[in-house]
Amino acid sequence: MIKNLTITGLKYDLTDNTKKYVEKKIGSLDKYLPRHARKSVSADVKIRQFSKTTGDKYEVEVIINVPDKVITAKDSTMNVLAAVDIVEAKLNGQLRKYKQASLPHIGFRGALSKFKRSYQRER
Repeated sequence: MIKNLTITGLKYDLTDNTKKYVEKKIGSLDKYLPRHARKSVSADVKIRQFSKTTGDKYEVEVIINVPDKVITAKDSTMNVLAAVDIVEAKLNGQLRKYKQASLPHIGFRGALSKFKRSYQRER
């Protein structure tokens, strides 16, 4: 779980169900982080409510501070929980890319052994 998780509502009253859902979804994203980044990660969740003539619209923005980078995602829908789900999916992909870029051994497995095998065939 992400320890430093702050949830703020702008023109929106946060309920206990919403807080628990956001903590569960966004807080569990630390499993996609490299181990060195899990200690110093912090997340800031902002939930805004827009009143339109047709109905309410909610915007969820999440900013995750990891070492050497700031990862953000934003989405707006008619339902708060659906917006949290969409933002979680966006962050999932971005965190996986961050992990792959920050760890040098991921993505290069067997590169040297493939070179050795191709070199032996040429002889």
